[in-house]
Amino acid sequence: MKTSWRSASLVASAAAVLALTTACGQDSPPAASQNVGATAAPGDYGNIGAGTGNGVGGTASSPAAPSASSPSNPAGKLSVSTADEIGKVVTDSLGLTLYRFDQDTEQPPKSNCDGDCAKTWPPVPADDAEAGEGIEKALLGSVTRADGTKQLTVGGWPAYRYAKDVNAGDVKGQGVGGKWYALAPDGKKAQEGGAGAAGGGGAEAQAGLSTREDPKLGEIVVDKNGMTVYRFKKDEAWPKPVSNCSGECLKKWPLVEPVDFADTKGIQEKGYMIFDRTDGKGKQQTINCSPIYTFAGDKAAGDTNGQGVGGTWFAVRPDGKLVGASEK
Repeated sequence: MKTSWRSASLVASAAAVLALTTACGQDSPPAASQNVGATAAPGDYGNIGAGTGNGVGGTASSPAAPSASSPSNPAGKLSVSTADEIGKVVTDSLGLTLYRFDQDTEQPPKSNCDGDCAKTWPPVPADDAEAGEGIEKALLGSVTRADGTKQLTVGGWPAYRYAKDVNAGDVKGQGVGGKWYALAPDGKKAQEGGAGAAGGGGAEAQAGLSTREDPKLGEIVVDKNGMTVYRFKKDEAWPKPVSNCSGECLKKWPLVEPVDFADTKGIQEKGYMIFDRTDGKGKQQTINCSPIYTFAGDKAAGDTNGQGVGGTWFAVRPDGKLVGASEK
């Protein structure tokens, strides 16, 4: 009986370890990847603004964006399409959705998307654009960009395509960063209300956690305000989440509070859990069991100033892995 009891205990212990491994472990060791932004100044949690800056982060290249929405593609005859859960949107002659940017201005029209921004959001050329069915010709215009090219405007708003929209009818840019929205036929945001909206109501709210395509870092996780989410390499994920960022560190790297998985989009479900911190700061969200944070040095949606800070802070992939760094 004594031997049987000991055997049963060993089996139970093994089962418990296996359960933890399933919850927080990794199926296989992560492959090493290029260390984007690892040239930042040394330090455990860095200084605000000590990252790579300018909202792009890192210095290494990332996979090129799809070319279907290249700025060289003419707009042609515009038309109106109906997108699921968004309503009526303006599309170009290829059926690609057109977007507007909240940081632009309507009166007078002005584009504030240049450089890397314009690679992800190619401006729509104005030269050959014409009004098709459902589009009022009087609402179409143009604005001269900083490089001297003419960009199409709809209702005064500069129009863009989104690099991740590669098929007619795609609306992957809707709500990105809380600042990009499909154009309704009257120039307003799709689903904003008024003409072109499906059933009225406000613009589509962004999920508590979702992803966006960064021109340098690729697909990364962002919070409901479009702010980049990070991980700290000195934290622990297995056999249970442990945060090693507290005190002054948390002032610079605020923890991400719990987000119901139903309020996420594009995030891996395995290992998506919350844990109780040991410093009295309550509960914290994890992705793949790794604690996640935002960075006080990021001042606007799309900033990635925290990437590579101290060689220990990195943006997060949808599966919870580090961007541009090994897990070791």
